[in-house]
Amino acid sequence: MLDLIAARTREFAAGFPKEERKKKGQFFTSPETARFMAGMFDLSRCGDLVSVLDPGAGSGILSAALVERLLSEKPGTRISLVCCETDPEILPLLRDSLELMEREAGGRLEWELETGDYILSRAGDYRSRNEAARKYDFTILNPPFLKVGRNDPRSLAMSDVVYGAPNLYFLFAAMSLFDLRPGAEMVCILPRSWTSGAYFRAFRERLLTEGSLKRVHLFVSRDRVFDSENVLQETVIIKIAKESRPPENIYITSGGSGSDLGDLPGLAVPYDCVVSGKDLFVCLPADREDLDAIRRVRAFSSTLPESGLRMKTGIVVDFRNRDDLRSGPGDHAIPLFRIQHIRNGRVNHLPSGKGSDWISDEKPRLVQASRNYVFLKRFTAKEESRRLQCGIFSPGDYPEYSRIATENKINFIDSADGSELDRETVWGVFAFLNSTLYDRYYRLLNGSTQVNSTEINAMPFPAAETIRKAGERLLMSGDLSAENCDRIIDGVTGEDGK
Repeated sequence: MLDLIAARTREFAAGFPKEERKKKGQFFTSPETARFMAGMFDLSRCGDLVSVLDPGAGSGILSAALVERLLSEKPGTRISLVCCETDPEILPLLRDSLELMEREAGGRLEWELETGDYILSRAGDYRSRNEAARKYDFTILNPPFLKVGRNDPRSLAMSDVVYGAPNLYFLFAAMSLFDLRPGAEMVCILPRSWTSGAYFRAFRERLLTEGSLKRVHLFVSRDRVFDSENVLQETVIIKIAKESRPPENIYITSGGSGSDLGDLPGLAVPYDCVVSGKDLFVCLPADREDLDAIRRVRAFSSTLPESGLRMKTGIVVDFRNRDDLRSGPGDHAIPLFRIQHIRNGRVNHLPSGKGSDWISDEKPRLVQASRNYVFLKRFTAKEESRRLQCGIFSPGDYPEYSRIATENKINFIDSADGSELDRETVWGVFAFLNSTLYDRYYRLLNGSTQVNSTEINAMPFPAAETIRKAGERLLMSGDLSAENCDRIIDGVTGEDGK
């Protein structure tokens, strides 16, 4: 049944360009992934009738996978299935899928198809937290991956989980959690981006306080998460139970692609190693080495702001400041530093290839003092081996300039109060950020290629005196390699444990 529906879905997808479906946030789940997701549900509490919700049902692949399992493993259980889908192009295929499921079920399945907007149709009950509204035993979903405006009616309907730039995927997930009965379960496939960052803070709070994160699957390969879609976005599958008490452990599996989603290695990870801090950041270790890195970093009791430091974002946005950019030095022109100037642990104002490595100094809001900084690239490529790529900026390298400028694709570490940092502190911060330990930790925290100041400022760091001690040793050695930084932080944190 599922394989037939998947084959029909591939035929459908072949008739519509990927770019057209991408505009709708429409990506079809592979049958292997669908069966894997259906296999995550605990069927032990199924009674005579089980209710299933599939928001954004598409062609019905996820519904078919769960129905297929229920028919096989729970022969005495009847199934009530509700599918929600608004795309008129795919509705005929979804109806065919539902009719096929009904025939295969032999009278054990009744289904409904809702063609109204999933979010808006439930908005009133959601806003009033009406627990008397219709609820379900299982929700399975591959939500649309689509950014929407803050004034979109769906964003306004769920404003309590919206901050910054909303995406339909987390609105669907939050509404699906609301649609569950107490103790019921939701399995969904999501981009990994929700695990950190300020934009998803309200969503994480809702998900992790009204729900209990039971299981996570990390995809090592991205090429077969969705069926023939060539989606490169990093994704995870999560299982949530609608209960407020967090579990003692979260079971995390990793690996698998295509047909090899069977018996996968897993870890039972203590809850506080996965979820931490007031921002409820979620770290997802794939193996013991990842878990050791989390424990080691989380053992530090301070943060950069608590040590008088803060990561900030570069000021100059090219397209907004075109008239201020300069192609070379001259009167009232100061160096503009870009990510291309971060090389081998230092910041060097060599030609970036952008054609405008200078900027007018006549707008005070675009300039900053030339003093000791650590610069970090805000963006790196997926294939690059490191996520944290940083360089030391030394004002002594540019004695003729008292002011500089930084482009918006750079983050920089500065003092929180605007005073100048000493060299030892700056070099110490570099030693930690350039280490293998912190690069690994950040990758576990953030699945995207963007380095966010919110996350760096919230990450655990050792106390200020330990950072400074690391800087002293790095200055003495002059070796800015990650290997040397590893040795230095092993030494200073092993000595005082801070």
